[in-house]
Amino acid sequence: MKNILTNNIDKLGTVGVFLTAIFSPCCFPIFAFGASALGLGSFELFGGWTMWIFQAMVLVSLIGLYISYRKHRCTYPLIVGIPSGFLIFYGYHFANDGTYFIYAGMFGLFVSTAINYYSNKLHGDCDTCTIYNGKKVELESTITCPKCGHKKTEMMPTNACEFFYECKGCKTRLRPLEGDCCVYCSYGTVKCPPIQAGDNCC
Repeated sequence: MKNILTNNIDKLGTVGVFLTAIFSPCCFPIFAFGASALGLGSFELFGGWTMWIFQAMVLVSLIGLYISYRKHRCTYPLIVGIPSGFLIFYGYHFANDGTYFIYAGMFGLFVSTAINYYSNKLHGDCDTCTIYNGKKVELESTITCPKCGHKKTEMMPTNACEFFYECKGCKTRLRPLEGDCCVYCSYGTVKCPPIQAGDNCC
């Protein structure tokens, strides 16, 4: 249930952004035709609160993107989403005619939400997984010392190889076996992220 909620906060915010716009055609003329087709005409559902509700939904969407980023570590949704949010806030508070900034920001939020959906789908429900070179990889690996048999679960880095590892039991300094690129590939229950992703080594 928690994963379902956290994976959909950005969608809730983005849908809220578009629903607010659709039901406030006076404030968002580009949606006036669709609103008229629904029989809303010049109806404004939220009255004077439209601007604040719209911006609140933008914040909800950005918060959702950040929460998802902490899980799947894919930066693309944030790279698109954060500038889109700034465009919307700039259009509201600083531009003389911010209509086009707001529309561009809305489109950007839609794109970032779509990218985030794909990233969440790749990541799945695994809390110790991430996306590495476009592939889902497990970061948690349990190292077993060949000397004393001590086991320790570690989180593998994605930006470096661990060539040396000190056993927490006997203090032996482990190094990879011949042909392996790191200690996780030699003594871990899960090989390092590059190997999982199909690369040759770290």
